[in-house]
Amino acid sequence: MDWSSHFHHRVHILWGIVWFLFLVPVFIQECSASDLTSNYLIGLGSYDITGPAADVNMMGYANINQTASGLHFRLRARAFIVAEPEGKRVVFVNLDACMASQLVTIKVFERLNARYGGLYTEQNVAISGIHTHAGPGGYLQYVVYIVTSLGFVRQSFDVIVDGIEKSIIQAHENLRPGTIFINKGELLDAGVNRSPNAYLNNPSEERSKYNYNVDKDMTLLKFVDDEWGPVGSFNWFATHGTSMSRTNSLISGDNKGAAARFMEDWYKQKHFSDGVGNPRRVSNIIPDLHDTNNQLLGLAASYQASGGRPVRRSLSAARRVRSSFREGDRPKFVSAFCQTNCGDVSPNVLGAFCIDTGLPCDFNHSTCNGKNELCYGRGPGYPDEFESTRIIGDRQFRKAVELFDSATEQLKGRIDYRHTHLDFSQIEVTVPSSGGGTQVVKTCPAAMGFAFAAGTTDGPGAFDFKQGDDQGNPFWRLVRDFLKTPGKEQVDCQHPKPILLDTGEMKLPYPWAPSVLPIQILRIGQLVILSVPGEFTTMSGRRLRDAVQTVLTSGGSGEFGSNIHVVIAGLTNTYSQYVTTFEEYQIQRYEGASTLYGPHTLSAYIQEFKRLASALLGGQDISPGPPPPDLLSKQISLLPPVVMDATPINIKFGDVSTDIPRTPHSGRATS
Repeated sequence: MDWSSHFHHRVHILWGIVWFLFLVPVFIQECSASDLTSNYLIGLGSYDITGPAADVNMMGYANINQTASGLHFRLRARAFIVAEPEGKRVVFVNLDACMASQLVTIKVFERLNARYGGLYTEQNVAISGIHTHAGPGGYLQYVVYIVTSLGFVRQSFDVIVDGIEKSIIQAHENLRPGTIFINKGELLDAGVNRSPNAYLNNPSEERSKYNYNVDKDMTLLKFVDDEWGPVGSFNWFATHGTSMSRTNSLISGDNKGAAARFMEDWYKQKHFSDGVGNPRRVSNIIPDLHDTNNQLLGLAASYQASGGRPVRRSLSAARRVRSSFREGDRPKFVSAFCQTNCGDVSPNVLGAFCIDTGLPCDFNHSTCNGKNELCYGRGPGYPDEFESTRIIGDRQFRKAVELFDSATEQLKGRIDYRHTHLDFSQIEVTVPSSGGGTQVVKTCPAAMGFAFAAGTTDGPGAFDFKQGDDQGNPFWRLVRDFLKTPGKEQVDCQHPKPILLDTGEMKLPYPWAPSVLPIQILRIGQLVILSVPGEFTTMSGRRLRDAVQTVLTSGGSGEFGSNIHVVIAGLTNTYSQYVTTFEEYQIQRYEGASTLYGPHTLSAYIQEFKRLASALLGGQDISPGPPPPDLLSKQISLLPPVVMDATPINIKFGDVSTDIPRTPHSGRATS
């Protein structure tokens, strides 16, 4: 007997048993995952939208002196598409920009129509901004939003339109079978209420239902490709993009843009590479597999699950090993940190203090000895705003990773959507009356109050304005009347807001503010996304979510039951400033003064979203409403062009002026 041959034969059998025992749990796990049927096609895309990095005013603080002079880090448009294989589809685009723009949205849909026909339209595509205050301005179409940028900036506009289109093209071309998981959790230290006295004016019984005066929940989607595994995540969490101050001049995605970069880099380092950019090597547990390796892999892959579906070929170990050699085909991991009802939520979590005394600012008016411009919020990295940006971004990133890794609830069910345009200057709203019963009230043409000019603790205004001003003053009334004197009907409609700018009735050289706004609902299984064209405060967002959830869960079909997730996507499809509750509006903090359409604005949103939700639930169509204007041909630009761009003598483009110190966790990264 050949003992040597017999010994090697037994060794091969032993290796086979070891491999079998090792691989069976893996295949059982894979088979369990395969029971979560991939009922959707998913695709993700990402494209640069950085825009002009010098001499262009930044959008957000309305500070004419804040012009770009370089890069903190680049900006991107990130998109996901979810489609039923033979049915409807929805698209969500998240922009590293202050907000969406009606004009940008119009031109994106013109491009999509030329490329895809009626596949992607205003009905099923949502375009949302993260609300960074450190991106180039000049890309909106209404006067009040581009006056500080000296009018329309074509370069800012074009790069955003192009980036949105390219991100959707990427997502469309990456559509593959996959699953989506949803998870939710609390993040406690990334936002505080910057108008707490307005929040306290909400009914005490309503406030008692909540633990905090800002929303602390993050809702996250995890996208898993059938072959490649996780390919991205999108989440919604409420905090302003104002970690970078009104004096910053470097283009930045602020805390949410930073968080997105952190998570994309984390996933790449963890799953894609060996740390130096090479494809991740697959280590062999058994050091010497001899010449039977392929036979053993094939044998292990041939075993079927006990009960349930057979093991798919795509799940075989051989397939996965081969896949490691084509990492270049793998979809890029895309992570987006989206904005929701952030209206009164600041990332400057240490509180607001007077820069002259170091004492806390006045609680009701956010002033220091009567001066609003001395009151500033402090971020967790104070006095270093770059460090504050990094910290708030890192906190969101870490919570997102936790939710990503623990996500188990799968989105299941149909995809659907509803969209309409409404003229918010004249919506009739049925609201409860003080004596019982109901009454019909109306929204108003847009107007901004005196407290708007006071700014916030994230970025104070100038002169003698202050938050909480429900009277105004004679001097600024004279200045206002030089532009447009509001009529009695408008004054009464906007009460108690003292009108500083009657923007809804100012039409020269073209409209100063929007009147026609889009509202939209996107549904992916048990997830419902409410696309709103503004910044809802904490309590106004809660009321809107609750109202829509009540409609959907109390419907006769019982389709949702209690298993429903409703999120608000803020600053979406266009921009119309703030939305407060009726009670917060009475206080006339910055948010109330910036609620354009009067004290019943929120009630109008709730009424019309309930109508959309009912149509969604009942499978009914809804009127598209009046189309918004396309004002591109009317745009005026007073920004002088670049005449010459040159370096000093003996200096070349690309030379390092001052190198960045190699310190850990430095927030001053450029790319």
